[in-house]
Amino acid sequence: MASVEYKNTRVAENRELIEKHVREILRLIGEDVDREGLLDTPARVTRMYEEIFSGYEANPRDVLGVTFDEQHEELVIIKDIIYYSQCEHHMAPFFGKVHVGYLPSGKVAGLSKFARLVDVVTRKLQVQERITSEIADILDEVLKPHGVMVVVEGEHMCMCSRGVKKYGSETITSAVRGSFRTDSTLRSEFLSLINR
Repeated sequence: MASVEYKNTRVAENRELIEKHVREILRLIGEDVDREGLLDTPARVTRMYEEIFSGYEANPRDVLGVTFDEQHEELVIIKDIIYYSQCEHHMAPFFGKVHVGYLPSGKVAGLSKFARLVDVVTRKLQVQERITSEIADILDEVLKPHGVMVVVEGEHMCMCSRGVKKYGSETITSAVRGSFRTDSTLRSEFLSLINR
């Protein structure tokens, strides 16, 4: 089955204007916009925006697609889902891993759908805290499990390459819903399994 590739069609519709503005930004920071290495940069940046901001095009609740009736009511974990996003404060990249655990209550989703959900939620201007909560809330709403726990790890270029310049620092956020909120043993099992 082919992977779903989301694109931001608004970027495509505004290609000429975006390219013009990228060219102007290059000029304003002191670049020679007519030098060979930069001639195609506005077009390349615009094509990149189609991809990295594709999250605006899809409804994340629809991404989970068809759910399946399954009487499995034990912990399900999908870990190490790689993501890339853009900080809404500096438009600098941040990236890392998402780990999802849920306790089904009769409904499960295909495993690849979790990776698609992560892509749709992260491919827009974001903050890590919102990514974590959005994924947990969507899974809770769509799958209606007994509980959900999401842990997101991130390395933020706005912290590594500018400002305080703390290279290698990592941000970890978590969101818990349902039985994960009240059952410390369940939380511990999830954390121990994702850290194996």
